[in-house]
Amino acid sequence: MGAVWLTIGVLFVALGAQMAFAQTQLSSPLGNEAKGAAAGTGAGVHSPNSPIAPLVERADVLPWSLLTDVKSKTVKNRILPVYGPEITALNQKSQRVQGFMMPLDPGEKQKRFLLSSVPLTCSFCLPGGPESLVEVTTKTPVKYTLEPVVVEGKFLVLADDPYGMYYRMTEAVAVK
Repeated sequence: MGAVWLTIGVLFVALGAQMAFAQTQLSSPLGNEAKGAAAGTGAGVHSPNSPIAPLVERADVLPWSLLTDVKSKTVKNRILPVYGPEITALNQKSQRVQGFMMPLDPGEKQKRFLLSSVPLTCSFCLPGGPESLVEVTTKTPVKYTLEPVVVEGKFLVLADDPYGMYYRMTEAVAVK
């Protein structure tokens, strides 16, 4: 369990390096540059050089454009999310999310992983900010794949997670 959170911590430290390197070089496929978002926030960047195709929009899953529409505030040296009413209404309800798996443990099958709005193209870089990730815990293991997956489960909107996560899904199952 501690190794998982260490991995997440390392990923968020890498985010700082990514932000310093790519301040104005990156653009999001979902149009966050129009909102004036800095690198390391929003839905993330799908590299045009990626061999993995971007997500195809689906009406039966939560759109990343909604999940990434989060403001933030600083309270006692901590950055906390500020959610709108649409996101707050999702808390503790069954939801579906589509994304790319970021394994947290070794092995072909995963019971705990991060789901990202864009594929991981660098093992040292986060694809986006914390609003572009969902921590997933499944009922049964899900086979790791580079292709997008859809999971359904109890969706939690986190107000002050000690690990900096904004979203968590528990009791999840993979769906087609």
